[in-house]
Amino acid sequence: MSTPGSSDGRAQLRRLVLAAVFAAAATALGPLSIPLGPARVAPFQHTINAVAGVLLGPWYAAGAALVTAVLRYSLHTGSLFAFPGSPFGALVVGYAYRLFRNDAAALCEPIGTGPIGATIAALVFQPLIGAHHTWAWFQIAFLSASVPGTLLGYVVLRALRRVPVVNAWRVA
Repeated sequence: MSTPGSSDGRAQLRRLVLAAVFAAAATALGPLSIPLGPARVAPFQHTINAVAGVLLGPWYAAGAALVTAVLRYSLHTGSLFAFPGSPFGALVVGYAYRLFRNDAAALCEPIGTGPIGATIAALVFQPLIGAHHTWAWFQIAFLSASVPGTLLGYVVLRALRRVPVVNAWRVA
């Protein structure tokens, strides 16, 4: 167990603060979404997931995505589909970064959002709101936001690497 003044305690606090910053940024960018049927696709959420997954690791990044989903749903800038759509992309990026130790792991975000998140949305969340869309429709809807958002996230991450202080942010 770490004490508040230990380096492990500081790393956990840094992760928590950065997760809150990422959740706030994604929430602020939430209104810049595209309505697509019952879902509101938000490419900037996936941008944040790509960056947070690399810099924070899987669980803090997924936590930031989940907090964002709660905030966006509460503020009516998101739908229930944000809950399965975002956290899995962040988880996949975090684990891919642990495995490959390369910023290109950010490009794995659509794996979590599409095959995992969209499938859960189609099977679990769709019946909750009474929507009648196919599994393929959800894949297309989720990936239409995830792919461009992830590409932008990778570009942002590469640009952030040029800022010396950002390398100190990496706590994953």
